[in-house]
Amino acid sequence: MQKDEKKAYREWRRTFVTLWLGCFMTGLGFSMTMPFLSLYIATLGHFSHWELNVYSGIAFAVTFLAQAIVSPYWGNLADRKGRKLMCLRASLVMTFTIFLTGLANSVWMIIALRLIQGAFSGYVNNATAFMAGETEHGRSGSVMANMMTASVTGNLIGPLIGGTLADLFGFRIPFFITGVMMGMVFLLTLFNTQEHFKANTAKVLKPMKEIFANLKNTNMIITMFCTTLMVQAALMSVAPIISLLVKDLMGNQGNVSFVSGVVAAMPGFGTLLIASRLGHQMDKTGPIKVLLAGLAFAGIIFIPMFFVTSPWPLAALRFLFGLANAAMLPAVQTILTISVPREAFGRIFSYNQSFQAAGGVIGPLLGSVVSGILGYQSVFLITACMLLFNFYLVFRIRKVSTE
Repeated sequence: MQKDEKKAYREWRRTFVTLWLGCFMTGLGFSMTMPFLSLYIATLGHFSHWELNVYSGIAFAVTFLAQAIVSPYWGNLADRKGRKLMCLRASLVMTFTIFLTGLANSVWMIIALRLIQGAFSGYVNNATAFMAGETEHGRSGSVMANMMTASVTGNLIGPLIGGTLADLFGFRIPFFITGVMMGMVFLLTLFNTQEHFKANTAKVLKPMKEIFANLKNTNMIITMFCTTLMVQAALMSVAPIISLLVKDLMGNQGNVSFVSGVVAAMPGFGTLLIASRLGHQMDKTGPIKVLLAGLAFAGIIFIPMFFVTSPWPLAALRFLFGLANAAMLPAVQTILTISVPREAFGRIFSYNQSFQAAGGVIGPLLGSVVSGILGYQSVFLITACMLLFNFYLVFRIRKVSTE
């Protein structure tokens, strides 16, 4: 019996390490290419400032829009065929679409490839659902937190590698390297992961309407979807304006690009520092308490950002926001994991991905509009209000569910 347990643990560990590496390489590839997408597009034609902004915005947003629309379909297929197949599908398609983006000769080819990539992507989301299905509930918090550190680490390192490669060899090379990396992710996932999943036919699979009807607290699940949207929107709302704000705070003097990179990266360092510890805390005290603490802390941290007059206090506050960020989305994923039956993991996590993708579209749009009307730092106050309202929603739904 002990031998069987040791074998099962080795299989689980190998699967976890492989999927962690897959998520890391996916995050690495994304951040190696995305920060320089607009600069790459600028090399493909003679665009005005307005045209370049519009084309870059479309190329960025079209992936998230496609994800939001298509994710529920892939979630249904995941619950019938397994999450491993979905990871293979996502990594294989991204191998070709990202590599071909490096060969693009027009902005519309980039937009088309980004659309296809969005429609077929979802490696990180499916890898998370994969591990949720393979992990006992008592360890879900720590596993979900550790899975988050994979893409966060990749997102931190990616811009440094991508920027160096782009400076040395041009903007196309990072896309070629990312395409090759996603091919490696496909092979690693194919040969080095083990999924204990019994395939279901569409007839056997319970419809989501029935599953929601049998859940103990459907409102909690819906609130978690909304939380994912608002947290992602909060994360992305400042993305379009960080470098512009840093430029203003520095009076357009000094190494603006470097300082902007430091300020942009600080939340990732905070998240990495505390994610594992918070994961264990979720397993002890429950994810809902950790989520509430994260939302409250994040909302409060955004308020002093409105008053900063130098990029370095802003960097410090964004580091603190990274600590709060480690408590939010992993807590949401853990709540979903322990609140729904395993047979619905694929669909539930895909719906969650749709809301996350919607937040990825709404956040930058909100940040751009608010900063255009009220100024850059007003975005922080709007984001603080959004997170504190989210705290109120989760607090209320928790109170109702315990009465």
